[in-house]
Amino acid sequence: MSKKKLLIQEVFKRAKDESQRDTKNGLASYLWLYFKEDLGFPINDKSFARYYDAYILGDGDINIQPDRLDKLSEYVGFKDFADFSRTFIKKDEEANKTTVKISVDEDEESLTEKLSKIIINITNEQHFKMPDLMKKNGLGIMEIGLLLCLVTGNVVFSNNKKISPMGFMSSGNPAIEKKYMYWDGERYMATDSSYINPGIDIVAMNAHKFLHFKKIMRKDTLTEMNALGKTWYSKYNSGVEFFTDDGVDPETGRELRRSTPLIIFKYAGKPQDSIEVQE
Repeated sequence: MSKKKLLIQEVFKRAKDESQRDTKNGLASYLWLYFKEDLGFPINDKSFARYYDAYILGDGDINIQPDRLDKLSEYVGFKDFADFSRTFIKKDEEANKTTVKISVDEDEESLTEKLSKIIINITNEQHFKMPDLMKKNGLGIMEIGLLLCLVTGNVVFSNNKKISPMGFMSSGNPAIEKKYMYWDGERYMATDSSYINPGIDIVAMNAHKFLHFKKIMRKDTLTEMNALGKTWYSKYNSGVEFFTDDGVDPETGRELRRSTPLIIFKYAGKPQDSIEVQE
């Protein structure tokens, strides 16, 4: 897999975690706004949509300017694309294991000397079995135990860099520290700008609403069991929208009401009794 494809996958993975969106257009819009406001490097949503089609949905390869690759790398926690290409390693989630290559000078006799010569590099190509490692490098059970303590503790790589406790993805300030937020039709989005576009109302950051207030887009998934006492609704022009917290409908300004069994049955799911009968 090319480093460019790995980079794009990590960019959309982080965007999905931050925005809680999972559609191409939703992620592309989020990334466009983030790069424009937070990084001062606008990349339009159409470009992000093309990257998604080529590297997430397909196996294509399209040209991406070097300066964009650097900014995309910066977004996922690296200095530039060269730094990403040199240091990033994709975890093998299916195997659920970390592969390690160990080199030991055969001439060294003492445990201290052996451990001092060990070079540990994360790789996704070479694998070893514990008996083979012990046999090839002359390490006994106690030495292997000490080695595992070293690996699972504070590992120093050959380039003298340490793994950050926050992981590779830790960078930047949390979105909740921004001054303002705006409603995007599904949830509140954080921003530092007091003006974005005509028709978009910018309000002061409210940590509780930013984290917990969302519109429920799949009303058909609601039932009395999972929605009663946990959702609120807004009725306007014979239409009903459900939300995850109390407050005011950002689109109509109407005060929300707590969902009742009748409202849930009529506009969303079905009462628990009817579900049990069908089963």
